[in-house]
Amino acid sequence: MEEKVNFVVVGLFVLVLSAGLIGGVLWFSSGESYRKAYDTYLTYMSESVSGLNLNAPVSYRGVEVGRVQKIALAPGNVELVQLTLGIERGTTVKVDTVAVLQTQGLTGLAFVELTGGKRDSPLLQRQTNEEYPVIKSTPSLIKRLDSAVTALLANLNRTSENFNSLMDEDNRSAVKTALANIKVISRTLAERSVAIDASLTNAARTLENTARLSNELPQLVQRVQRSADAFDRMANELAHTGTSASSALDGTRQFTDETLPEIHQLTLELRDLTNSLRRVSSGLEQNPSVLLYGKPAAKRGPGE
Repeated sequence: MEEKVNFVVVGLFVLVLSAGLIGGVLWFSSGESYRKAYDTYLTYMSESVSGLNLNAPVSYRGVEVGRVQKIALAPGNVELVQLTLGIERGTTVKVDTVAVLQTQGLTGLAFVELTGGKRDSPLLQRQTNEEYPVIKSTPSLIKRLDSAVTALLANLNRTSENFNSLMDEDNRSAVKTALANIKVISRTLAERSVAIDASLTNAARTLENTARLSNELPQLVQRVQRSADAFDRMANELAHTGTSASSALDGTRQFTDETLPEIHQLTLELRDLTNSLRRVSSGLEQNPSVLLYGKPAAKRGPGE
């Protein structure tokens, strides 16, 4: 004889068991989070939040402190994205704390990272025109790289355009002509390298002769100066002799004793100067190139 089954009892048992399993799973998986208290903050992003989902983690210096509760466009400004963040109560959020959008590795999933906040900075408070405290935001690394690459490409494009405008047909022809001229000059210099070396050698010899002549000129000038001084002394003596009419005999004797030796010395010096100038003039007439190349080397005698 078959026993009768009470389907109502069986159904109730299944429902109670299912509810218990679901409650246990929720208790062990996230039951702890339901007991946490959260404070609500706002932040505004000026970039795309693609990859950021609801309940995405919010971390503070790498430590998870909350979740993203809402993602929406900012009221009255479609250029900003308003993020509502639920952050665990007791988390220190300062006025200089900033929110940055970060990406988790290769998955492409985004989360909000809170950084900054000095020890002495005051806590972030709600402003009168905001419903919740607003955390400042900064561009993400991808945004900064995108801006830098965009600026770099713009600069490269502008440089390319400026270079193309500079190197028009006329300028290209001028550059081509200049390169051809440089080639001709280089070939000419290579062909005349021997003559150039000889010219440089002659120039060095000329400078040497000029230096030697400059060393001899001061001696000649000193001799002329001495002659002029002797003439001055003789003129002074003559003037002194002429004004001393009362002592003519003494003046004559003094003139004879003092002036005549100086006149004799002056005569000798003038004779030497005249001989020197005569030799220089004769040498120049016979060989004018001595001014550039100097005196030729003296021939060696027998046995030297």
